[in-house]
Amino acid sequence: MPKPDVDPTAPLGLRVDRSSPVPLYFQLAQQLEAAIERGALTPGSLLGNEIELAARLGLSRPTVRQAIQSLVDKGLLVRRRGVGTQVVHSQVKRPLELSSLYDDLEAAGQRPATRVLVNTIVPATAEIAAALGVTEGHDVHRVERLRLAHGEPMAYLTNHLPLGLLDLDTARLEATGLYRLMRSAGITLHSARQSIGARGATPAEADRLAEAEGAPLLTMRRVTFDDTGRAVEQGDHTYRPARYSFEFQLLVRP
Repeated sequence: MPKPDVDPTAPLGLRVDRSSPVPLYFQLAQQLEAAIERGALTPGSLLGNEIELAARLGLSRPTVRQAIQSLVDKGLLVRRRGVGTQVVHSQVKRPLELSSLYDDLEAAGQRPATRVLVNTIVPATAEIAAALGVTEGHDVHRVERLRLAHGEPMAYLTNHLPLGLLDLDTARLEATGLYRLMRSAGITLHSARQSIGARGATPAEADRLAEAEGAPLLTMRRVTFDDTGRAVEQGDHTYRPARYSFEFQLLVRP
């Protein structure tokens, strides 16, 4: 395995506590994951040789290999033949609040980009009409976008919006997020009704998101309302779970 000129893990102060009941490999994996999350290990960084890392920490090579493999399984590291073990990107943890994926990616330093694949007007199905409060068959705007981070696909976003709500020019949609466009048009987003699920990727979804057919995908369906109670968008989104998760806080009911 080729070694980087400088081992990026050396200045991280990695330590394991042998008196802790937490397995040593898990302690190491947690510290490496934290370093990736805070940007101390940047995308593209090569980890040092497993043997040298094990010797420096006083660990066995299988323990270090298990820690690294756990992060490979999470999609944070990748083993590349002839290159070594490389940092991919940190997983985006999206809070369960009314925010846009574009804003969340940008806040996480993920360099979001968008490809608009569909931007058209269609008659509303019964389901879309009920969500947006329009008559079935009434024209609505349909937009399908592939959202990328660091050039890699993260999510596929399908949105329906009432006709005439705002200018949905393709160039503008590729330059920024949908919610930013709404805010710039004077629309005040107030609340949303949202459900989260999971299912296997269809052949088309697998191709869009660079996943295997049948691979698990996170799904999110949302209807968003403005401060007058008007439905302003309905979204059906699919996400790569290795690169994306939803995060929320639970409170104990008194």
